[in-house]
Amino acid sequence: MMTKGINILILVLLSQTIMAQLYNNLTKEEARVIEYKGTERAFTGEYTDNKSAGSYICRKCNAPLYLSNDKFESNCGWPSFDDEIEDAVVRVTDADGRRTEIICANCDGHLGHVFLNEGYTSKNTRHCVNSISMVFIPEGDPLPMKIETYERTETAYLASGCFWGTEYHLQKMPGILSTTVGYTGGTVKNPSYKEVCTGRTGHAEAVKVVFDPSKVTYREIAKMYFETHDPTQVDRQGPDVGTQYRSEIFYANKNQRKVAEELVGILEGKGLNVATGITPASEFYEAENYHQDYYKNNGHTPYCHIYTRRF
Repeated sequence: MMTKGINILILVLLSQTIMAQLYNNLTKEEARVIEYKGTERAFTGEYTDNKSAGSYICRKCNAPLYLSNDKFESNCGWPSFDDEIEDAVVRVTDADGRRTEIICANCDGHLGHVFLNEGYTSKNTRHCVNSISMVFIPEGDPLPMKIETYERTETAYLASGCFWGTEYHLQKMPGILSTTVGYTGGTVKNPSYKEVCTGRTGHAEAVKVVFDPSKVTYREIAKMYFETHDPTQVDRQGPDVGTQYRSEIFYANKNQRKVAEELVGILEGKGLNVATGITPASEFYEAENYHQDYYKNNGHTPYCHIYTRRF
């Protein structure tokens, strides 16, 4: 029985370690507030007097929390909002049994407290939030990709030319739960295929891959990615030419970035002039239905994604 209890404790600690690795790195002061429910001193936060238009996201996991339209002046010493983005914030009874704590619905990071019936605005609600718990994204700037709570799946975002071919090879791997083709890395919201094809939206044709890390590792997926396209080509893949066909890995966490950089280093050590970009994941927009599972539905095979062993 003692051994069983120790094993359970080890599993819990390992799970907590994995969670910490997937989320954004926090400084000691950020962790004091976000992880250990501390409070920054009044009137010291960088967003207390911020009046710019934009969005406020969770510093720990990038989940959108508040909009600038809902921010108001309360003179309490901390940023105040009378509403949150739907389903973004969870209210729980504070440890003192009197106040109501607010936490990020995605990662449970501590935000502050909520107070009602103070009469500041017509909504009679004040979310009193620590600036250090948030990151402000100016209006018009792309929001970074939200880091989903780690359970039994992980997500990869990969671009290597026409997304039909990229998807074809990746969806054949064991442990792949789903693949979705779409557009990411650009500046236009909800772009259409026609818009992306102009090359003016900044998006790349990419594949969102949801996988079971207990059955296939990100490293194995990334290796297949590099072995099913030519990573030395710039803004093209075979006959497909344009920035939307570029080779780029959009990493969702620091482990994915580390793996991508290590694999690029291996390929460069073999003499390849790798052009693959390695950038943080940003908003992913699902492509039109007729692009999904294209080769599976049409019975064809890729014309410019041929397997070549590189590792």
